[in-house]
Amino acid sequence: MKQITQHIYLKLMLATLMSVVLATPASAEPDPKLWPVMKEAFFAKRDMQDASFIKIDAPRRAESGAQVPVTYSIDNAAANGVKITKLYAFVDANPIPLTATYHLTDALGNFQLATRIRFETDAFVRLVGEDANGKLYLASREIRAAGGCGGTVEGDEAAIRASAGKIKFKVDEPATIGSATSTTFNIKHPMRTGLQRELVSQGFVPAFYINKTEFLYNGQPLLLIDVGVGTAEDPYFKFNFVPQAAGKLEVTATDNEGKTFVQQVDVKG
Repeated sequence: MKQITQHIYLKLMLATLMSVVLATPASAEPDPKLWPVMKEAFFAKRDMQDASFIKIDAPRRAESGAQVPVTYSIDNAAANGVKITKLYAFVDANPIPLTATYHLTDALGNFQLATRIRFETDAFVRLVGEDANGKLYLASREIRAAGGCGGTVEGDEAAIRASAGKIKFKVDEPATIGSATSTTFNIKHPMRTGLQRELVSQGFVPAFYINKTEFLYNGQPLLLIDVGVGTAEDPYFKFNFVPQAAGKLEVTATDNEGKTFVQQVDVKG
């Protein structure tokens, strides 16, 4: 019963948030009033403190709201013993604000990840870090970009679906055992939001997106990403990890229609 009540509460809070977002004109100034509503919707009654050890690197103004490059990082030394195990990434003015949730492990070392996200209008990126005790830490950055969540879609549907799931996956060489090593993952996928319209009929195109990406190293969890539609088309993740021995890096991605895509790469010291 408690879970049902929490679910209803979250839906009501998100409905309130959506009404605020949709009332915000396109290309508006980033609105700091959105975040308190969103914070209450996702983290009701929980304390949250600003954290300088969580960082967001991104352009002040992006060329396209459909592909906004961002880099997230955590400075373990500056964290003074705080160990972030989960990182929530939001674009607070998007109709669906949670772009991804990152489940972290010690094997990532000093966490650093580059990706590309969508912006419907000028907004703040909010990173909320959660430690093993449930304490929350916040970093924010203002970015100017627009038009990345809605609009129209077109193209050969059969070709789009035939290419969906094709993976490019590599580890930078030479890898150094015991030191930070960079890996790049890119998967072909339209990442349809459910808010886009078909060009001719103007009907809404159903959501179709990668919803989970799991990385394992030598069979052990490395990084799990719950992917949302705020992640840009053809999801891209570049991150560092620390291999303690030569081995195999594996990735499994799934989409919201239940399809699974798998790739692996050998890591040699």
